[in-house]
Amino acid sequence: MTAHRAVGYLPIAEHGIVGDMHSAALVGTDGTIDWYCPERFDGPSVFAALLDRKRGGFYRIAPADPLSVAKQLYLPDTNVLITRFLSPQGVSEIQDFMPVDDGSQQLVRRLVGVRGSTRFRLHAEPRFDHGLYEPSVSLEQGGAVFQAPGHALALAAPVELSSTGAGVTAEFELRAGESRTFALQGGEQVAALGEPEAQGLLSETARFWRDWLGQSSYTGRWREMVHRSALTLKMLSYRPSGAIVAAATTSLPEQIGGERNWDYRYAWVRDFAYSIRALSRLGFTAEAAAFNAFRRTLSLAAAPRNSASPLQVMYRIDAAGPLEEHELLHLEGYRGSRPVRVGNGAAGQLQLDIYGELIDSIYISEQLALAGHGELIAYDRWKFLAGLVDWVCAHWQEPDEGIWETRAGTSCFTHSRLMCWVAIDRAIRIATTRGYPADLGRWTPTRDAIFAWIMDRGWNEHRRAFVQAEHSAVLDASLLLMPLVHFIAPTDPRWLSTLDAISAELVTDSLVYRYDPAVSPDGLDGNEGTFSMCSFWYVECLARAGRLEEARLAFEKMLTYANHLGLYSEQIGLSGELLGNFPQAFTHLALISAATNLDRALPQRA
Repeated sequence: MTAHRAVGYLPIAEHGIVGDMHSAALVGTDGTIDWYCPERFDGPSVFAALLDRKRGGFYRIAPADPLSVAKQLYLPDTNVLITRFLSPQGVSEIQDFMPVDDGSQQLVRRLVGVRGSTRFRLHAEPRFDHGLYEPSVSLEQGGAVFQAPGHALALAAPVELSSTGAGVTAEFELRAGESRTFALQGGEQVAALGEPEAQGLLSETARFWRDWLGQSSYTGRWREMVHRSALTLKMLSYRPSGAIVAAATTSLPEQIGGERNWDYRYAWVRDFAYSIRALSRLGFTAEAAAFNAFRRTLSLAAAPRNSASPLQVMYRIDAAGPLEEHELLHLEGYRGSRPVRVGNGAAGQLQLDIYGELIDSIYISEQLALAGHGELIAYDRWKFLAGLVDWVCAHWQEPDEGIWETRAGTSCFTHSRLMCWVAIDRAIRIATTRGYPADLGRWTPTRDAIFAWIMDRGWNEHRRAFVQAEHSAVLDASLLLMPLVHFIAPTDPRWLSTLDAISAELVTDSLVYRYDPAVSPDGLDGNEGTFSMCSFWYVECLARAGRLEEARLAFEKMLTYANHLGLYSEQIGLSGELLGNFPQAFTHLALISAATNLDRALPQRA
């Protein structure tokens, strides 16, 4: 039967996603679109039943038979989602997709009868601006128009619609060999989509994704999962600017009923920096160049006046405007998980690690350019970069909020110092290779001083491990990056001792917690699940340490925690359920990195 909606909500894992690199929609296994922001990823929603089943708005097409069985898959090597319904009366499917190259920004739902016949019910109730406005409904020839002040949405439908006052419904039969297409577009004009045109759009969309994926050079053991991760990352990129959003959603909880609910529909510096690293490993050098284009705009996007940092932690996907956080008090949140937030207050935090991630991505881009892929950094950009490095040299000792964006105040985090070391080290390498002017007389001793600080103050002799912060005994999974950024050898005794400590305290069945909030309060109530990104870092650390059997088993176990489509959210709960925003870019980036490194370390197959 179709997936059960616990108190009106599908499990997060029971969703697929479609997108056009402007926006994205989540499609449940029951045929419901319960999250969709039509204009752009970080814009206001028209369907947000994922965050409030009564007020959010939804768009459902599903069999009338409640006992029909639903299965989802992607059209191979594409982001075209197929939801199949099986019942004693027949088999049918919905092909959901968003055309990429035609500029229409429309959401297309094409129904196809496969065997027998299926009676379908359609029910659409848009709610504009995150559920604030209930629209007026106007039935038109070939569809309906939904309007509220400043908002309009048109649904083209090849069946007769009935108005409910708050939306539209329809019921119709679909027999084997028949197809019907519904198209949702912004504006007041109903634009019918005939079947030949719909089939053409479907073919063009599938061809776009397949042509893009055809550039991949990955031929390793986990090709299907790696390619699904790559397709997901591409879909989460914002084509006009080259930015990549951290996730397609806001406020999906890290703990059901808790307050750890954040808006991830923005471009984090560390996310697109790691995107360059991950996608370049797969041969997608054009994507690395696109992310570089967005990165170059950051030199023009000034940080807020009250910021202590020349860069923000995150930006809007067009790098314009402030990122103020506020709560949508009229929404109950996913399964009662309040508050629902729009915007993100962490944008104004001081997070020193972003400089290391940014400059490391520039260093990787330089290596690609020297190999004939992309452009070398221009002199004016180098001057901006050198200014950032000078700033890091002056501020690396300051306490900050760190990679986990704690809301309990600042601390002298070891990971932040680690990435400051990376920032200066990579800048020195670029300057040396290119012969660019640089204050090496300042940079080199500062880099060495940071190294000494980490080895002295970031090391806890009693625990025989690197720890979260100065004067701390707390373990932190962010330190799994130490060998991955080449700060320390993966078989160094200090590192192996740290890896063993993390394995004993933060790891359960391959799943890794970021830290223990009970011993390291982060200013928020409640607990959280394991962090999937950290779990893939752990795999990579095991592989680099030569513990290949452990690494492979941990990786294979992690693959079992993906949903039926190979998608991950940010976290995994105690019973294996997906928690947090979905799908999360960083998790898929870490999967790609772990897979490629583990492939390289394992014996080559015959």
